[in-house]
Amino acid sequence: MAAIRTQREIRQRAPVWLAVLLISNAGLMAFNARDASTSQRMFRVWMQAAASPAQNITSKASGAGSNLIRQIINFRSTAVENEQLRTRLSQTELELRNARQVVDENDRLRGLLNLKEQKTFNQVAASVIARDSSVWFNTIMIDRGSASGIELNMPVVTGSGIVGRIISVGPWTAQVMMITDEKAAAGAIIGGLGASGALGSVRGLGESNLIEMNYVSGLQKVEVGDYILTTGQDGIYPPGLNVGEVVQVKAGTATQAHEILIRPSAKLDQLKEVAVLLYHAPPRPAPEQTLPNVDKAKK
Repeated sequence: MAAIRTQREIRQRAPVWLAVLLISNAGLMAFNARDASTSQRMFRVWMQAAASPAQNITSKASGAGSNLIRQIINFRSTAVENEQLRTRLSQTELELRNARQVVDENDRLRGLLNLKEQKTFNQVAASVIARDSSVWFNTIMIDRGSASGIELNMPVVTGSGIVGRIISVGPWTAQVMMITDEKAAAGAIIGGLGASGALGSVRGLGESNLIEMNYVSGLQKVEVGDYILTTGQDGIYPPGLNVGEVVQVKAGTATQAHEILIRPSAKLDQLKEVAVLLYHAPPRPAPEQTLPNVDKAKK
C-alpha cells in the first residue's frame, strides 16, 4: 500500500515538477540569452527596462528636491544681499542728505558774507534756535544776545532780504519779531531808491505769510513783480534792504491808495542762520521853531 501510494503521489506531482523544471530551464536560458548584435545579456536589458520608470521617478524627485534646496539657499543669500543693499542705500541717503545740508548752509553763510560786503555797518551772525508757534511762527529765537552787542530794535536780515527786528534781548539770546507779524512795520518804496515815487509802509498780516503795503498813491504805477526796498524812514531798517516782491495789486484811484500784497524775499519758514545788523539810525535833526512872539519877548 505504501509503495502504491508513493507511486501515485509521484504521478500526481510529476506535472508540477515538470513545470518547475521547464520554467527553471526557460529562466536559465533567458538569463544566459545574449543579444546577437551587442552580446549583452537579455535579462539585464529586460531588468533595466523594467526598472527605468522607477529610476525616472526617483531621479526627478531627487532633482526637484535638489532644486528646492538650492532655491532655498539662493533665497536666503538673496535676502542677505538685499538687506546689505538696503543698509548701504540708507547710509548713502543719509550721507547725501548731510551733504545737501552742508551745501545749503554754505549758501546761506555765503549770502550773509555777501551782505556784509555790500553794507558798511557791522553785523553778527546767529542761528535760529526756536520758533514761537503761538503766534503763527511770527517770532523766532536766536543764539546771540547783548554779549554780542545786540540791542533792541536792531534789524535782522538774511542774504535775501529783511527778516524782522529784535524785540527782546538777553545776555546770550534774543527774540525777533518777523516782518510778517501784524505789529511789524517798515518804511518802503517800490522800485529803486531815488527812482520811484511810490512810497508807503509795509506791515505783516499775522496769519498770512504775505505782507501788505499801504499809503501808495493810486496815481503811481505798480505792477506784479515789482521789488520793494526799505527807505530807512522808520528808524529801524537802513535804506536799500530788500523787502520782497509784489504778488497782487488792487489798483487805487486819485483819492484812494493801492492795495498791495508782497511776498517776502527772505524764506521765513526755512530760516536757519540770520544776521543782526548792528545799526543805529542817524538822529533826525530837530525841527526849527520860529515863534514870532518869542522873538518879540526877547526884544
